Amino acid sequence: MPTPHHDGSPLHVSNQAPTLGDEVRVRLRVPHGALGADGAPLGPLAWVGTRSNPNREPRFDHAALVGSADGWDWWEATVEVENPVHGYRWLLVGEDGRQHWLSQGGYRATELRDHDDFRLVAHEPAPDWAARSILYQVFPDRFVKSADAPFDALRAADALPEWAIPADWPDAVDPVPPGRSHQVFGGDLDGVRERLDHLVGLGVDLLYLTPVFPARSNHRYDASTFDRVDDLLGGDDALVRLVEAAHARGIRVIGDLTSNHSGDAHEWFRSAQADAASAERSFYHFAEDGSYESWLGVPSLPKFDWSSPELRRRFVDGPDSVVAKYLRAPFSLDGWRIDVANMTGRLGSVDLNAEVRQAIRRTMLDVNPDTILLGESTNDAASDFQGDAWHGAMTYAVFTRPVWGWLQEPGSPAGGGIGFALGRVPALTGPQWVDAHRAFAAGFPWRTRLATMNALDTHDTPRFATNARPGTVPVASGLAVTLPGIPVVWAGDEFGLVGEDGEASRTPMPWGSADDPEVAPTLAAYRDLVALRRSHPVLATGGIRWLAVGDDAVAFVRESADASVLVFATRAAARLELEEGEVPTDAPTRGLAAFGTARLGASATGRVTLETTGPAFAAWLLPGVAAPAA
Repeated sequence: MPTPHHDGSPLHVSNQAPTLGDEVRVRLRVPHGALGADGAPLGPLAWVGTRSNPNREPRFDHAALVGSADGWDWWEATVEVENPVHGYRWLLVGEDGRQHWLSQGGYRATELRDHDDFRLVAHEPAPDWAARSILYQVFPDRFVKSADAPFDALRAADALPEWAIPADWPDAVDPVPPGRSHQVFGGDLDGVRERLDHLVGLGVDLLYLTPVFPARSNHRYDASTFDRVDDLLGGDDALVRLVEAAHARGIRVIGDLTSNHSGDAHEWFRSAQADAASAERSFYHFAEDGSYESWLGVPSLPKFDWSSPELRRRFVDGPDSVVAKYLRAPFSLDGWRIDVANMTGRLGSVDLNAEVRQAIRRTMLDVNPDTILLGESTNDAASDFQGDAWHGAMTYAVFTRPVWGWLQEPGSPAGGGIGFALGRVPALTGPQWVDAHRAFAAGFPWRTRLATMNALDTHDTPRFATNARPGTVPVASGLAVTLPGIPVVWAGDEFGLVGEDGEASRTPMPWGSADDPEVAPTLAAYRDLVALRRSHPVLATGGIRWLAVGDDAVAFVRESADASVLVFATRAAARLELEEGEVPTDAPTRGLAAFGTARLGASATGRVTLETTGPAFAAWLLPGVAAPAA
């Protein structure tokens, strides 16, 4: 039988953006004939309610039975939001005295830990558009050269930066230093602008640009200044032209900032090294002998010291800061992705991370509140992502690593060291990847989860297709667009590009290959899956219930009052039979997407069945959830 269910979606939480002191109605659904957390029948209930922890002191609020619909009893409690992050979990007490606890961490017969509680967040929410977005990531040097590329003119004049190793678009990516970070293909921002129709054709509506500031590498995470856009990319005017053209097509644009470090050629660092009495000296962690802290010991990436008030003033605080400058006209970016957000402000016993991230968000709210702030945190990101600053995470623990583990080719190198962002990815069964996904997602408030990136891969990882089981690219992409979070397309994935690590995945885009028989099906699949996401709002903001999980197949449903979508994903031939009552057996359905041979049917006992003869992804439209009136 289904088990009691609650999540942070509007079906179950009356106010998605409460303020301190607000009373929020929360609802619990209990199926008729449900099992208890101990596996025995639940039986009659003597008490149902929530246990909150305001000011770290437990408080219990009684829930009332407000009605029944489609085989579910609905219980409702009122919770006052007493803290900026207000945790709660459900408690069901049977007439036999047995206790059953429900939190984001699961359904248990013993009391649960606070860090897995459901959460009501009173901090400023993300823009409404965040959860509805589909993000497309571009590494400017490798995307496309414009008709009047600055690279070509500088190369012809023998005036490229001295560190740059020029390459032609058909050349292979050089995996060996110094070419690894110094090889330059010449993509630029006007080139991105000239290819915006490609993004429109895919259906994406949020463009994420990796850094565009001058630097001494092709990745530009070693900025030499934050005052202007790199001339190799077309300079300030090219960024302005790109953002204006993107906005005209309904595409928002976010930039990339390194708040943890600069490059060693940065004007601030040069001043700091040259003069121990300079204001900039306080921007970095210098020892008495002149040595300094850097990112992971890489000397070209000196680490910022955020105890410096002047660094904060120039970089993150107020209308004249770097953060503010590019959100204002004429640049008008729609937000930031912050590189190495998890390490920012942290060194030994010092932890200024919360102060820095909150300062960034404060400035963004003052300059343009309709902007998004994403932070990179590659592992368990939950402790920093409780809503006080970051709207969502660029993390690999919630989605990327679990999905890779399930869908990688057995025995592939994906099980070994495949890049610093992913680390080791072991092979996983269906229950293992779902358990990992749910465990890491449980640490986030619901609305943070909706704005967290569902990235199959990025510029810091191998390409997913490199080590994927045959036929599973649409499966993985389908999960990216149907699980809670912002789907991510790393430029080139739609063309089937491969790459064995982060550097090798930064392949120049293969423009002109769209009609290639080996490319066209992948491109079509991405377009269809993005269209699926955009056509059904429930996939952006609806709740989620996991219905069945096998070694080779999973099924879940995204739910709202208006519509529901049933999702079936497999890595091999498989059959799932849903428990009675999980979805209505007599409900009308409509196929929305199908890759492989997935089929929706019924067993001899009348239960819903899902089966396929190989890797498959499919989705069906179901009616919305019937709930008693408020």
